Amino acid sequence: MDDMIIKVCGLREADNLAAVEQLDVDMVGFVFYPHSPRYVQMIRSHAGIIPDYSEERLAQLKVGKALQQPVEQNGMRGNRVRRTIGSKPKRVGVFVDEMPQNIVTRVYNFSLDYVQLHGEETRETCENLRRTIDPDIRPGIGVIKALRITNAADVAQWRQYEGVVDLFLFDTCCPSVGGSGKQFDWSLLNAYDGPIPFLLSGGIGPDDVERIQAIRHPRFIGVDLNSKFETAPAVKDVNLLSCFVNKLRAFES
Repeated sequence: MDDMIIKVCGLREADNLAAVEQLDVDMVGFVFYPHSPRYVQMIRSHAGIIPDYSEERLAQLKVGKALQQPVEQNGMRGNRVRRTIGSKPKRVGVFVDEMPQNIVTRVYNFSLDYVQLHGEETRETCENLRRTIDPDIRPGIGVIKALRITNAADVAQWRQYEGVVDLFLFDTCCPSVGGSGKQFDWSLLNAYDGPIPFLLSGGIGPDDVERIQAIRHPRFIGVDLNSKFETAPAVKDVNLLSCFVNKLRAFES
């Protein structure tokens, strides 16, 4: 397929993030789930209304500057999220059954482009969250719903989210809620007959390029990479990622 979307999830360290952003990837993900070894903590500000800051925003506020990052309209309405020349990868925040006010805080402080809901969130939760954030907090915010797959019935859950999410992420069902390094049976993707595009996640590693390129599902648009490219939780092997990305892109040309 052309224009494969590549998302690298589970980033936390500033230098590592900066290095990954230099690669030809489209999305970078931050995990805001306290039980994850890749959890991104916030800094207590004791400000009251918005009590927490990311290190990035706090540093800017200390010198009296607001975050200057321009707001880009999300491309998912047209099913296009490929990174444009000269731009940075889109930022994705991963949440698991989180309270709405905590999601809003992180969308603001980390300038998130997408909210990825990785728990048991309902259709109504997705609808309410979008209305809360868009347009007042983050115009054009995208909503990704992760579905944890063990069988065709799990895939069929997509129907309850039709019309309220921009993108699905099909992941391996595991107690750790992502980052397990395990793959589910990719033949189950054939059970998906919805109109919403999806990313494939769950244990994708450096040796999976040809298997990924062999997928012919019309709604498959990209991959989500995590634990198989780490030297430690939340620390990505940039050289390994670079090699994988280059091989995957080579198939597109």
